[in-house]
Amino acid sequence: MEMLLCALGGLLLLLFSCLDVWYFLRGAVVVVRAWFQKPVWDVLGEQSVSGRVLLHDIDLGHMNNARYLRECDFARFSLYSRNGVFKACRALRATMVVGATTIRLRRALCLGEAFELRTRIVVWDEKAFYLEQRFVSCRDGLVAAVMWCKQNVMRSSPDKILQYLCKRKVECPDYPEDLQHWISFISASSQALRAQSGLVDKTGAQEDKDK
Repeated sequence: MEMLLCALGGLLLLLFSCLDVWYFLRGAVVVVRAWFQKPVWDVLGEQSVSGRVLLHDIDLGHMNNARYLRECDFARFSLYSRNGVFKACRALRATMVVGATTIRLRRALCLGEAFELRTRIVVWDEKAFYLEQRFVSCRDGLVAAVMWCKQNVMRSSPDKILQYLCKRKVECPDYPEDLQHWISFISASSQALRAQSGLVDKTGAQEDKDK
């Protein structure tokens, strides 16, 4: 028994030293909890999850910058579980990965402060969903932070996922102006990095050839 306990303790120590165990545990809890919550029938509808700044979230008395991104991960897990996107991905054998994020921090969330994290799919293109996530303080209703997220869809497309869920083609809403600027920045950054790496932009090369 003692040897078994020592082996178990060693295994747990190894796991916690090599993996972010709490991240995976919380992610699993978020998904399981979403199964028992009311589904979000409107795929483009906003979902709000509640949170509070705890001791392990802070540095110098306010939420650490990295914690905002971590909380956004869990909020997206909950949204995709409740609106059926995860279900559609499994059916279509698709996966999703984050392609880009940007966050604007407007006011610090302090220790003990309660907030709502509001997440919604805003628009999409042939390769990715674009989401907005807002941290809204429960103290005064101020938007303390806002994040844009580009969620790339692998081995499928946003259109196919939405058609699977809605049983019809869903028209994409108009792009907000600030999101258009951010997407343009991503595109320009990708082209610059390709050029620095000596890679050819196939689209640009084809356009030059056509001329």
